[in-house]
Parts: sequence; C-alpha cells; structure tokens
Amino acid sequence: PRAVAQAPASFRDFTLQSRWQPAARLRRAEMGERLRDCLLGRGSLTARLRAECARHGRAFSVRVLSERAGRVLREEADALGLRRGVTAWVREVHLLAGGVPWVFARTVIPRRTLRGHGRTLTGLGTRPLGAVLFADPGVVRGPLQIARLDLRCPLARRALDVRGASGLPLWGRRSTFRIDGRPLLVCEVFLPALADVLQA
Repeated sequence: PRAVAQAPASFRDFTLQSRWQPAARLRRAEMGERLRDCLLGRGSLTARLRAECARHGRAFSVRVLSERAGRVLREEADALGLRRGVTAWVREVHLLAGGVPWVFARTVIPRRTLRGHGRTLTGLGTRPLGAVLFADPGVVRGPLQIARLDLRCPLARRALDVRGASGLPLWGRRSTFRIDGRPLLVCEVFLPALADVLQA
C-alpha cells in the first residue's frame, strides 16, 4: 500500500506532542537523506537495521521490554477505531545494534486480531515482529504516518527515560497492518543512537 499524497507541511506541524502526519508531507530538507530514507522506507525496518548493523560491524538483536495485555493509549485507540480505555495485547521492544538501543517499537494488537493467524503474535519472544509480518503475503500494510515526539507524548516517555531527554525530540513512524482483515498498530521510535549513525 502507498501513503496518500498530501501537500507539504511545515516542520512545526510535526512538533506538537504526537500530531501524526501522512508520510508524504515530510519534506526532504528537514533531515539527512539516509535518516529520511530509513524513516519513510516501505520495506521491513528490521531488514534495514540488519543491513546497517552489518555496515557498522554490529550484531542485531531484539530485547523484549514488555509483552502482555495492557491499556491502549488514546492516540492508539483512535488510530485503530477502538473505544478509549480498552485493553489489547501490547508488545514493547528495543531493536539493538551491538547492545545499543536504536529503535523503540510498540505494537498494539486488538483482541479481535488475536484470532486465526493473529494468534501467533502473542509468542514472538525475541523474534522481530517485522520479519514475521513481511514474510506473510496475506498481511496488508496501511499508509505510513510520521510524528516528531517529545516528552509531552506518552509514547516518547515510554521510548526514552528522562535521563535521555537531551536526545529529544524524536522521530516516530507508525502504520496499521491487517491480518485476515483485522488490524494491529505498529509504532517505531528512532532513538538518538540510530539518528546519529544515519546522519553521520
């Protein structure tokens, strides 16, 4: 699936908490080309990170931070068409390069999605979710959305503790995938260590 084309937006439009914008509204001048390409890439971010790790001689790995039923954030409920305050299966991980967190990823899977093929998503462990989703030809991905996140945003607070606040604001991206027609939301926050590598 392709992101819907929109008119360019100003940088300011991306900075208010987590105002998610269509990816097509991100202008080239706002960041280095490699960071932009990684942020807007339609392929698997896991595959892209593995390639970056190989380029820098680092081992790629996944650290599971949390994988359980949890409360859905308001912006996530809105994106998934859920009633606010509901619970869903929530997976939070760090994608690491040589033990250094490069990406914080949070996946929200509504209960109705945990049927059929979706049942396998609750037992991934350290397997990267992206590798599973992109290996299934029946999975459909919706348009990418981009946001510039700061500590007013709950997602940024989960991605980066206050001690790392000097790395703010952060770029985040999200998209809705559908398995058997049922949705899940995948959000990936690029941490300062990755941004430094891509913009070096």
